[in-house]
Amino acid sequence: MTDWLELDRRYLMPTYHRLPIAIARGKGNYLYDTEGKSYLDLFTGLAVNILGHSHPALLKALHEQGDRFLHISNKFLNPPAIRLAERLTTHSIEGKVFFVNSGAEATEAAVKLVHKWAGKHGDGKNGFVVMKKSFHGRTLGAVRLTRQPGVYQDFPQPDFPVYEVEPNRIEELHQICAEEKPAALLAEPILGSGGVQPLDLSYLQEMARLCREQGMLLIMDEIQTGVGRTGTLFAYQQAGLKPDLILFAKGVGGGLPLGGIIAGDRLKDLFQPGDHGTTFAPSPLSAALGNAVLDVLLDQGQLEQGRKNAQTLWQQLKELRNRFPAVIGDIRGRGMMIGVDTTLTPEQAAKLQLDLTTDGVLVDITQQTVIRLLPPLTLTPEEIEGFMQKLQSRLQQILS
Repeated sequence: MTDWLELDRRYLMPTYHRLPIAIARGKGNYLYDTEGKSYLDLFTGLAVNILGHSHPALLKALHEQGDRFLHISNKFLNPPAIRLAERLTTHSIEGKVFFVNSGAEATEAAVKLVHKWAGKHGDGKNGFVVMKKSFHGRTLGAVRLTRQPGVYQDFPQPDFPVYEVEPNRIEELHQICAEEKPAALLAEPILGSGGVQPLDLSYLQEMARLCREQGMLLIMDEIQTGVGRTGTLFAYQQAGLKPDLILFAKGVGGGLPLGGIIAGDRLKDLFQPGDHGTTFAPSPLSAALGNAVLDVLLDQGQLEQGRKNAQTLWQQLKELRNRFPAVIGDIRGRGMMIGVDTTLTPEQAAKLQLDLTTDGVLVDITQQTVIRLLPPLTLTPEEIEGFMQKLQSRLQQILS
């Protein structure tokens, strides 16, 4: 029998703590390991597989585009990408799209675009306001904006100002904006790896008001929250905002690398030939899958069905909290992006994750003790019930 864990340790850099299962295939809401065991996937590739695995619409788009062409230069017109950009702007803000391959690259593009805007129109404004515990990527520009010491460490940092504020504290936000004259406010509507911490809708609305009043840019990082995960196509829409810039990635490519930025009126024409670029984005294949994702979410009703499925999950989680108040605290998030705060020690939380893996359920742990659930929108009531039974059994073992 192949020892995949040993081969992984031998040939791959140890930048991740891996669960001890080797994946052979995925189907529906399940992953299957090389021994044939199935796992309910509430991890979804960290919010990527919004429609589960091997969805028929994605496979159809994969085969059809694969038969046409896989890659062309950005010197040529790319019909799948043009169509996807049109649909993204139609369902968010009027503007233009720049495609990239990942969330970190979307952040890098945003840094350059804001810098260009500040130089031309910023009236002395400079830098970004970000939330404490936020996560915006690991490349050097993006890690400058990420506010988690274990991530930014002592790597070299680009020289642009970054001001961090405590989430949901309006007075602190007012003070920073008044004293420092930042060019932009950047925020995840729900801090994902920061513990699944939502920004209050009133706080998001105050951010938008401040930006209008002081002439700053409002930027929403929807890399994890976007593409239907929180119940709307983008989470900012629940606060009635009109951002100047939206970052997206993860779920949009249907499992293939794809991301980008959507720039509104103030920014959409700033980038000119030579200002920015990428060889592979937008991949025609990824763009074709992106269109298939939007077909399923918007035209075939999966976004609405996902909201209903999420309501069932939330209801059962709250009932579980009532049964285990000594272990389960706050339940945070929106839609299919949920953080279950626990009183477990980091060691107990890690063991719970491994125990659930043994039971055939994959969950994430963030901030050491928060169970992060990122299920597909296709999760069924029966699958929710099975997950709850297994989680309840493991919590009972912890208390016994």
